[in-house]
Amino acid sequence: MNLSEPVNAQAVAQSVGKYRWTICALLFFATTVNYLDRQVLSLLAPALSVEFGWSNTDYANIAAAFQFVYAISMLFAGRVVDKIGTKAAYVVAITIWSLGALMHAFSVPMGQAGVAILGVFGVAAVPSIVGFMISRAVLAVGEAGNFPAAIKATAEYFPKKERSFATGIFNSGANVGAILAPIAVPVLAAIWGWQAAFIMIGMLGFIWMSVWLWLYDKPEQQKRLSSAELAYIRSDSIAPAESSEAASIAAAKKVSWLQLLKYRQTWAFAFGKFMTDGVWWFFLFWLPTYLAAQYGMKGEAIVLPLAVLYSMTMIGSIGGGWMPSYFMSRGYAPYDGRMKAMLAIAFFPLVVLLAQPLGAISYWVPVLLIGVGASAHQAWSANIFTTVSDMFPQKSVASVIGIGGMAGGIGGVLLTKLGGWVFDYYKSVNNIGTGYMIMFTICALAYLAAWLVMKALVPRHKEITDL
Repeated sequence: MNLSEPVNAQAVAQSVGKYRWTICALLFFATTVNYLDRQVLSLLAPALSVEFGWSNTDYANIAAAFQFVYAISMLFAGRVVDKIGTKAAYVVAITIWSLGALMHAFSVPMGQAGVAILGVFGVAAVPSIVGFMISRAVLAVGEAGNFPAAIKATAEYFPKKERSFATGIFNSGANVGAILAPIAVPVLAAIWGWQAAFIMIGMLGFIWMSVWLWLYDKPEQQKRLSSAELAYIRSDSIAPAESSEAASIAAAKKVSWLQLLKYRQTWAFAFGKFMTDGVWWFFLFWLPTYLAAQYGMKGEAIVLPLAVLYSMTMIGSIGGGWMPSYFMSRGYAPYDGRMKAMLAIAFFPLVVLLAQPLGAISYWVPVLLIGVGASAHQAWSANIFTTVSDMFPQKSVASVIGIGGMAGGIGGVLLTKLGGWVFDYYKSVNNIGTGYMIMFTICALAYLAAWLVMKALVPRHKEITDL
């Protein structure tokens, strides 16, 4: 084996241009804003629960409203992205989710109107809960467009050998958003009130959108992209013998959901998302509440632990995106290299099993152990997304991502609802620690279970060529 080959490949990639990494940076900042908007409620949940008298089940219902609508919207978001294109889809998505973020500031008045409407049908409800559920639903509709659009943009701008690394980089924006949120939200809420936190962070999406409109176009229409870089991007997309006319005809063919569901590759991706997305949702929505319940930490006290934890996840996201290239440089097909990397990654969340038993030592023990698990999730996420673009043609990538996103959202709803029920039950018997142990066990084992089923469905790389 020639050890200089990866270095030479890297040198070639650098010599042809770097504009594709500008697009990756845009996707990174979009994902950062996405998670900033998503995280505000979880950070204010302990205070809002006191102000409005929410139980764990009430909060779980609000969180589950987001996840349920997100799951359904993901299915259609992927379809919309494939139909109207990446540029327009991102504009629509971030406009809707930014408006949804702003709506949280007016949730109580909206909830009063919602309660009046529900009362006509004889349904009793609490205004604050209804209002926040409506706001979360609108946020979810918009945010569902982020990952299908980002993965499609990555497939458009990167050759296969760079896609998981690019995905790992933009996916780390989720971790940056999760780090910045606990720093900014408590300060904004303390100075101007909780409504201001939703409004000021919600406005960031409109700023990003103006930059996106300025800098993004399809590679073939991108004036800032050199012909050499375009050729490099397309180096493994179309066989040399394939004519541009044939490629255009293939791209124009519509692919239905039913067609996509015929492939085991679709089911493997969907199952992997179903089993593991809920773990990230659980960490994202419940960690502030966990630190408050177990260690009495609130407000600014949780800033440093959460910042450390989510800083760890950046390492997982970028490192996990790089890991498959080690196997690919040794002759493995993209999917096979990714599956080997994902198997190694799947063992890391097992350390979360120790979070509760060792939590009495210091709150830093569960924070660091959960940080390892959350970091592994981001490494897993960078790879599972890219398995789709490894095997499906570009025209169907966002649709498959949407199907898997819906499955992941449903898994998230189930895990969130289970968490709310488990925590309320064990709180009522004065044994909340057992409740967290149950949930941490589910989170720790999810990745190995997902990998085994994915491997059984798609044992080796098999590219879809008949769509």
